[in-house]
Amino acid sequence: MSQAPLISKGSSGHDPSSYGAVSTHEDDEPLHHLGRRDTPEHYSSGPDTPYESSHKARNRSSNYGGEVFRRRTADGVIAVAEDYTDDDEDPQDNSRYPQVRASVSAVDDVTASISTPRMWTLSLLCALLGSGSNLFFSLRYPSVFISPVIALVVIHPLGLAWDRLFKRDDDPAEAFDCGVLVKRSLDEERPASQSSLNRLRRWLGQGRWNEKEHACVYISSNVAFGFAFATDVIVEQAKFYKQDLSILYQILLTVSTQILGYSFAGLTRRFLVRPPSMIWPATLMSTAMFTTMHKSENKVANGWKITRWRFFLLVFSAAFAWYFLPGLLFPALSYFSVVTWFAPHSVVVANLFGTSSGLGLFPVTFDWAQIAYIGSPLLTPWWAAANVVAGLVIIMWVVAPIMYYKNALHSAFLPILSSSVFDNTGKPYDVGRILTPDFLFDRDKFEAYSNVYLPITYALAYGIQFAGLSALVTHTACWYGKEIWQVSQQSIVTDRATDSSSYNPLGHGQFIHSHRSSRQGAGSRVEAGIDTSMQGEDVHTRLMRRYEDAPASWYLMTFVAMLAIGIFVVEYYPVYLPWYGLLLALSITAVLFIPVAIVMALTNQHSSLYLICQIICGTVFPGRPVANMVFTTYCYISSAQGVKFSSDLKLGHYMKIPPKLLFQVQMVSTLVSSFTQIGILNWMFAYIPSLCQPDAINGFSCPLARVHFNGSILWGVVGPQRFFGPDALYHRLIWFFLVGAVAPIVVFGIARSRPTDSMWRKINLPVLFGSLSWIPPATGLNFSVWAVVCFIFNSVIRKRRAEWWGKYTMTLSAGLDSGLAVGVVVIFFGIVFPGWMKGFMWWGTEIYKQGCDWKACPYKKLEPGETFGR
Repeated sequence: MSQAPLISKGSSGHDPSSYGAVSTHEDDEPLHHLGRRDTPEHYSSGPDTPYESSHKARNRSSNYGGEVFRRRTADGVIAVAEDYTDDDEDPQDNSRYPQVRASVSAVDDVTASISTPRMWTLSLLCALLGSGSNLFFSLRYPSVFISPVIALVVIHPLGLAWDRLFKRDDDPAEAFDCGVLVKRSLDEERPASQSSLNRLRRWLGQGRWNEKEHACVYISSNVAFGFAFATDVIVEQAKFYKQDLSILYQILLTVSTQILGYSFAGLTRRFLVRPPSMIWPATLMSTAMFTTMHKSENKVANGWKITRWRFFLLVFSAAFAWYFLPGLLFPALSYFSVVTWFAPHSVVVANLFGTSSGLGLFPVTFDWAQIAYIGSPLLTPWWAAANVVAGLVIIMWVVAPIMYYKNALHSAFLPILSSSVFDNTGKPYDVGRILTPDFLFDRDKFEAYSNVYLPITYALAYGIQFAGLSALVTHTACWYGKEIWQVSQQSIVTDRATDSSSYNPLGHGQFIHSHRSSRQGAGSRVEAGIDTSMQGEDVHTRLMRRYEDAPASWYLMTFVAMLAIGIFVVEYYPVYLPWYGLLLALSITAVLFIPVAIVMALTNQHSSLYLICQIICGTVFPGRPVANMVFTTYCYISSAQGVKFSSDLKLGHYMKIPPKLLFQVQMVSTLVSSFTQIGILNWMFAYIPSLCQPDAINGFSCPLARVHFNGSILWGVVGPQRFFGPDALYHRLIWFFLVGAVAPIVVFGIARSRPTDSMWRKINLPVLFGSLSWIPPATGLNFSVWAVVCFIFNSVIRKRRAEWWGKYTMTLSAGLDSGLAVGVVVIFFGIVFPGWMKGFMWWGTEIYKQGCDWKACPYKKLEPGETFGR
């Protein structure tokens, strides 16, 4: 097999004709001669040392001035390639984005082990424990979520301990190709002298724990830790709709809904993963952590000499210790609505400055959980956060109070912000009062009870979600439509000309962006300083061409198989959703998946399809609550899972994980987590008394499932017609669809004639509209304090202390998230769950609960027996 460059990097200190040379002059034309076969002229071998790690090779080959990687070629020769000097850590075709350059290595060690018993064991361990634990606690209130960040931190010492247990200094050298063990030294060919136990030890101890194995375990955790949304549907069917569900149905529903997202992610890789402009900011925290844990580089940054690893440990320790205050001993630091403490019974003060049911005009909290509730502000570009703030100010801080105090939509009789829906007495809506004993809609009971009323922020949240959905389509068409079409046409030509399943090494005539074009985006349109072109490649795309790609046919066959299972599920079991309803659900995902993923890839803001899926199903298939739940699961989860898988594919792209191996890791972890969760769920059905009842033991009342059950009744039984029909109270919200569709066209028309640094190019309406879908349950505080922190780090510090920002920001985010995640688990399991804090009470635990902010007081009060509306 032709050997690709181990590291496609050049050095100004070497002859331009040498292996992998790239011109270092910014004004030079990009060299097309970037790849050569492994030949003795460019490699050296040492017969006495069949294999050496990159670290040892670097020490033995200082004459190169840099790092040397050794790899066994197909004929058994140990090949050595230079990773030149530290001055070339920033190659000519490196990413043009500073946050990517600061977090992702431009060097690929192709000799690293990946597919080892260690990696698979730790991956499956995370899939089993993480998925089972999160499913178990998802049915409890209060709940706790074990974050994949915990796996990222905890699994590292386990990997090192594995090496200590199974590795020996005199073990024979090993050679890996694409992460798989291909050959050991000649010492391995003496089985008579080796015991079975020793051979097992050496098999278990393959390779060395490294950042690529670590990345695979973390990706496995990402896939598995989130509990399957289908399990909520199963809980609702079994406990609320009293359906008798077979294990086979549960497995098929869960597996098909979890895996369909792979197909959308895999078939759109050329749009969402390979283009350098698709940054996926959330992955950069992980890559920074891998660098922190596995590499010892330490460049001085604005006078700071502390290593990233020590910095992480300090931040992690401080965050963990600090969380005991806002999370346990002094929760008033979390709900720091100090303005309301001076006027606890003032509804207006609570509305404007409250943190629980208010708009959060006083953006102060001392709890990282509150600050990062909608995502870490350190991972979101400031231009994107500015769009979010603009939406918050216009919609929630200006429009909402005006409408509320004018009693628009009867909103003044309700809290200004709440995640509940209400009846005409101002009390939470009792869905049970409009149902028959068989959970069917009873029109007479509905007419005798009440219409459904929404808090003003809830109603506006629906409207801006409508606008965000239509804005996604037109914004993507305006800014990316041409590139999507061109890349699609090019991919068709390429697929016809070449066998996509074969490996094509970087060779002659293949263009790599010059330093100037890749850094300055020459010839491409720029949105808010971000290149919107989907064409071209950077060093990471080039290095990934070393590995065989996962064929599109794998993802296509996965889609066909899961679609067949889905059709069987909806047709054979009592779901009441016809097969064409499933096709409609997946069609919605197919149309909106790329726009949703592009926004996430650029801004770290996810636009949810949950509401629109519920409404469409309620309109097309009225009076079918179970069908509404299943339709929403296939529609929404296919998109949400697909976005998550695309993010993991980008993480694998940054970490140089072979795509075929990454496909296996994701697929195996998903299957293991799905079967695990079904097993845990059925154990809970059998052995937890009164599960999902208000008096359930130890709080296992299924709060999330009950909320989704209420939603299935509202949208599947009551129906969208009674919310948004011509005579309905909220029918004007439908006009938000038109606003969202037209506004991006107007902005694009103005922006394309303006310079690249124009304010108009910084307006991203899908982000402006879509991000506010977090409200409710998020409050104004979660947005306002999040934006303040984002501005400080990603605008002020990034401009004034660029080196510090590049070195420490992602590590800071990882440390804060990890400390919080571990602190939550320790406090819950170690202190709260055993009941040690029962009865603990003082001023710091009660002050924020005394007034209208915590009690969610309405502006207008009703007398006993009085109603509003109908």
